[in-house]
Amino acid sequence: MRDQLKITGMTCAACSARIEKTTAKMDGVNQASVNLATEMLTFDYDGKPETLAAIKANVQKQGYDYIEKKDRSIDKDRLAKEREIRIMKTKLLVSAIFALPLLYIAMAHMIPSLHLPLPTAVSPMENPVNYALLQTLLVLPVVGAGYRFYVVGFRALWQRSPNMDSLIATGTSAAILFSLFGTVEVLTGKTQFAMQLYYETAGVIITLILLGKTLEAITKGRTGEAIKKLMGLTPKTATIVKDGGEILVPIEEVLVGDIVVIKPGDKIPVDGTVLEGFSAVDESMLTGESIPVEKTEGSPVVAGSINKTGTFRFEAQKVGADTALAHIIQLVEEAQGSKAPIAKLADVVSGIFVPTVFGIAVLTFIIWMAAVGDFVAALRAFISVLVIACPCALGLATPTAIMVGTGKGAELGILIKSGEGLEIAHKANTVVLDKTGTLTQGTPQVTDILPFGDLTSDTLLQMSASIETGSEHPLGEAIVRAARTAGLETLPVQEFEAFPGRGIRGKIDGVLWLAGNPRFMAESGLDADTFAITEYADQGKTPLYVARDGKPAGIIAVADVIKPSSREAVAAMKALGLEVVMMTGDNKKTALAVAQAAGIDRVLAEVLPEDKSEEIKGLQKEGKIVAMVGDGINDAPALAQADLGIAIGSGTDVAMETADIVLMHSDLMAVPTAIRLSAATIRNIKQNLFWAFAYNVAGIPIAAGILHLFGGPMLNPMIAAGAMSFSSISVLLNALRLKRFR
Repeated sequence: MRDQLKITGMTCAACSARIEKTTAKMDGVNQASVNLATEMLTFDYDGKPETLAAIKANVQKQGYDYIEKKDRSIDKDRLAKEREIRIMKTKLLVSAIFALPLLYIAMAHMIPSLHLPLPTAVSPMENPVNYALLQTLLVLPVVGAGYRFYVVGFRALWQRSPNMDSLIATGTSAAILFSLFGTVEVLTGKTQFAMQLYYETAGVIITLILLGKTLEAITKGRTGEAIKKLMGLTPKTATIVKDGGEILVPIEEVLVGDIVVIKPGDKIPVDGTVLEGFSAVDESMLTGESIPVEKTEGSPVVAGSINKTGTFRFEAQKVGADTALAHIIQLVEEAQGSKAPIAKLADVVSGIFVPTVFGIAVLTFIIWMAAVGDFVAALRAFISVLVIACPCALGLATPTAIMVGTGKGAELGILIKSGEGLEIAHKANTVVLDKTGTLTQGTPQVTDILPFGDLTSDTLLQMSASIETGSEHPLGEAIVRAARTAGLETLPVQEFEAFPGRGIRGKIDGVLWLAGNPRFMAESGLDADTFAITEYADQGKTPLYVARDGKPAGIIAVADVIKPSSREAVAAMKALGLEVVMMTGDNKKTALAVAQAAGIDRVLAEVLPEDKSEEIKGLQKEGKIVAMVGDGINDAPALAQADLGIAIGSGTDVAMETADIVLMHSDLMAVPTAIRLSAATIRNIKQNLFWAFAYNVAGIPIAAGILHLFGGPMLNPMIAAGAMSFSSISVLLNALRLKRFR
């Protein structure tokens, strides 16, 4: 059983790694994953209440809190995020109010060239006791504002799993404890210690890190906008018919079978089927398709779509967590909470990074003491190493990009179901397209009408549709649909007779009409050769021969035509360097005709449904990374076998469950879009990881004082704190660039 908890209080990759590691080791837990950007713990467990209780207890034992899935909604999430940002801003304000005067008092006398005024009462020369005591008083509220760093940091240190808070807590505590020692010395008369106080270092570090965390909280709020938009699509109320009248009820009270009334401008609250009325419905937030879809009796409607014009009533068929919108939200949440394989690198590094940093900091202190014997310089280097090396950027590099990338996909009607699917998509070099319903419309349509003699096209279509009205054959249904579309009325038929697999016949106004294949014409005494048309079959179309009173009357060609966007989509895939293959169960002649129309060079024809996955294996043995695009139940094994399964959203639930990516509409142009989005997201992740690694690799030696060996300056711990905060914000801002993807 899979469940999620939203974790509050995590600050870096070490936090998420610790929760993930301890949860995964618990009895009854099969798998656990923590996403720092979404603050989500996703886990598979045995479903027992005691196991779930133990998982919650473990989270709290590590020093964090949680929010259960059932307690979350768009409003609660928004309020929680707003409250978090409000608290962070308050802490930052308190910290800044006391840290700025603390910095001024500590530094004013050190820069004589600026002639900064400092009252005599707090001058380190004239009144060192007041100078020391005032700094002590000013640093206390700052420490209070950043108390969480100390509570969580020292607890993690005690549990031998140090995190970012541990680095900050240890570094600032070292500065404060040394300064307290100096203050005591000043009070006992050793006034020279007034020049060796480092309260401002601790105060400014905490303030800068609170500034970074506040900006981070605001920016992280923007990365989750896609899921908030989806969650906000469902209205809070619905109008249903009850006891002959219309009443407004909360969305939670709508039941399967209820009749729901929808007026212009209303959001559709649940999934169902239209019973009466006509309208156009905007489904763009679900499918990415901007053109409103016409709805009449029998049309399906989905929760979250917006009614544009008319009024209609529909029967509720899926409510609550069963609606398509609820499934989409769940898919996006799981994708945003999942990890791409590339993230494992960051996880491994962050797991050993913080303990290593502690070791480097201690070693730096020892080397400085041994080489120079300057305790103050050694302490400054120790603090700088601890502060600059916080792995926040490392922990945010991958999940923020995945979060924004999958959210952007959802906006475009592309549901990426996992971080793994997102990463594999850009590696694919071969795309296999199912024919029926994927490349083609999936339903036969009349493509050509060829009347003989004095007959017109409309008359031939009208008469054929009239006798085909009694037929259940798909070709007959296509002819009847074509006649209705042309506004032609079907006429009464007498003496109707069907010959399965061959044709039909019947009389209209006393005239005998026949429609069927060459075999049926031959059986009826007509020579099919007299029709003398062969190009339809060569074009992959099925010709239906029509006869009137024993003489050829004409031909109507029917075919499952390719979608308008298929050729353009195939060209776009080729432009990305992909080999495009069509796979179908149709005969080779029809398959080649469709492939030619779509611009596809390689065709796998006459493939039985059970053999489709074997064909995918064959391509994989050729060394190809295969993306399979399909829509039917018989495509599910092939979707599962492929390196990347892409399901057309107009297809079956089975295909959508098996696939890694679901296209919410049937336009194949979404396939190259999904692959380009994958490439853009992985490129963004690599940029983030590079800067996070490069920053730490370059920052630690500088903080340790390597520049000082070559006559350069020592890195001030306050600058280290600012640089550390900026690195996290830069990673978040880089991830947000994906929102501009088109």
